[in-house]
Amino acid sequence: MNRFLIIIFFTLFLTPQSGFSQTEVPLLIAKDSVKSDKMDVLAPSKAAFYSALVPGLGQVYNKKYWKVPIVYAGLGVGIYFYADNNKKYNRFRDEYKKRLNGTSDPNDPYFGRLDNSRLIDGQKFYRRNRDLSAFITAAIYILNVVDANVDAHLMQFNVNENLTVRPDIYQNEINYKQNVGLTLNYNF
Repeated sequence: MNRFLIIIFFTLFLTPQSGFSQTEVPLLIAKDSVKSDKMDVLAPSKAAFYSALVPGLGQVYNKKYWKVPIVYAGLGVGIYFYADNNKKYNRFRDEYKKRLNGTSDPNDPYFGRLDNSRLIDGQKFYRRNRDLSAFITAAIYILNVVDANVDAHLMQFNVNENLTVRPDIYQNEINYKQNVGLTLNYNF
């Protein structure tokens, strides 16, 4: 038995051993599958600046040309109603001043049948509408700037089919009524 162990010992440890090791495989580097377009981080501020400088220019910068007529229509309508209400307010105010001075024409077809309280009410009505028109025109101008800024921000987001939000209508198993909700799916 001793002799057998000595033979195994010499065979395993003292005889030359040659073995094959793994060959070195070059590292595989996966290419990025998402296209990396260079984003201009100043694009939203440029669009807002352009739109503040000239209304609609920010939308042209964002290549949303269809929004430009909407911006100018909104601003034009607001300016029209401001000018119209201002003109009517000034007419009522001038007639009231003429009545206070005693130089008013009592046979005037428009103001002749109105008393002083009606002239004051007309002034208040048209002044309120004039101020409201100015406020709405300013709001449309500000909305124009905000729209250009937000649209430029949204152009930088990656929108693909991996992330979806859909309405979901399904029947409840308990009471058989329709349930309505939103599903949020993310595919890897």
